[in-house]
Amino acid sequence: QVQVVESGGGLVQPGGSLRLSCAASGSIFSINAMGWYRQAPGKERELVATITTYHGTSYADSVKGRFTISRDNAKNTVYLQMNSLKPEDTAVYYCYVQNLLGNYWGQGTQVTVSS
Repeated sequence: QVQVVESGGGLVQPGGSLRLSCAASGSIFSINAMGWYRQAPGKERELVATITTYHGTSYADSVKGRFTISRDNAKNTVYLQMNSLKPEDTAVYYCYVQNLLGNYWGQGTQVTVSS
């Protein structure tokens, strides 16, 4: 089995920053892509950012220039640095890890942007 655990969510004021972390462990084999989705109340889950094994990245238009995804392959960990946060960034953020056997998901971490 593969375990995926997120951390770093919380409450932050508009314009503030948070850094999410996600660590994968267990029968990982060879990880390909890692990334983050988010789901706000009443909305569909949307892709926020992805990063490949060789650090190629892609972002949703809504977070470009504000969020940065990175990974540490030696630690099987992916990070999401979120700056200039807006109330519309409020959501549960889910990490995923992809290998040859499929996708694995974390339990989610709540990010709330509010004054």
